[in-house]
Amino acid sequence: MTPTSRFLKFAAASVLCLSTVSAAVAQDKSKWPQSLTLATASVGGTYFVYGGVVATLLTEKLGLQVSTQQSQGPVSNLMLVNGKKAELGMTTMGPALQAWNGTDWAKSNGQMRNMRAAFPMYDTPFHFVALKSSGIKSVAEIAGKNVGVGPKAGTCGTYFPEMFNALGLKVNVRNGGASDMGGMLGDGLIDVFAFCAGVPISAFSEIDASKPATFFTYTDAQIATLKKAMPELSDSVIPKGTYKSLTEDHKTVGLFNFFIVHKDLPDDLVYEITKAVMENNPRMVQGHKAAVETIPANAKANTFLTFHPGAVRYFKEKGIALNPAAL
Repeated sequence: MTPTSRFLKFAAASVLCLSTVSAAVAQDKSKWPQSLTLATASVGGTYFVYGGVVATLLTEKLGLQVSTQQSQGPVSNLMLVNGKKAELGMTTMGPALQAWNGTDWAKSNGQMRNMRAAFPMYDTPFHFVALKSSGIKSVAEIAGKNVGVGPKAGTCGTYFPEMFNALGLKVNVRNGGASDMGGMLGDGLIDVFAFCAGVPISAFSEIDASKPATFFTYTDAQIATLKKAMPELSDSVIPKGTYKSLTEDHKTVGLFNFFIVHKDLPDDLVYEITKAVMENNPRMVQGHKAAVETIPANAKANTFLTFHPGAVRYFKEKGIALNPAAL
């Protein structure tokens, strides 16, 4: 066989191989759903804004329609994704752990294991704001007060009542959307707004911009008590300047957030979802500052929730070591 013949044979084989790969990719993509629903949270919270940014980015990058669905937050999102009523969702790892093991709020449902982790989002710190006119400056002073904690099925609505119990504080808990809570604080219908979300929380920023406000946090002793009662909590800090009235760093506790998907989504689709978000961080941060933590290195924050194979493929390609317990 002449050199020319060998070259032509190799070229033909290469074209055939590329055609086969292209056909396989096309075939895989043909198995993708025509649209996806992303469960977020109430207006005024970080999930609502962050989820909108993700949906827009994925619609653009994947070539399929990704729409958002308002929910009560992580607990609702876990149930929606686990029940395949939404293919995509967002959750803090505390409620996710309870859902995975079928404990606490998830006892009546049993173990919920149809969802998979896709990528890390950001830390969720727990913190408080009150109007300066109330005179409230510490967590101890909220005893007997009306405290808004967001939607009942959200992370805040789930955890704050447990935190108050752990600290021996009897408060009057009020539930509602984040923007509603902000309005109620401004109107004097609640004394304190306690919330947890990626910072800055838009509802907190609006309060701080409209009326003199006081931000306060847990003491070191209270943090120790909370971490003993709820081991899934981790140390967290809200940097000074996050809000104009916040003049010093606030130490508190937090939970990391992860993007979740239903386990039945195609591997290549979840790979592309993960890649799109992980490789467009400036776009994400432009949408919400909390996304500064939406980076591959933070995938290690997942210590139990099984990653989707498509996400595992992406992180392995990037040399990110995932926790063995999440594989």
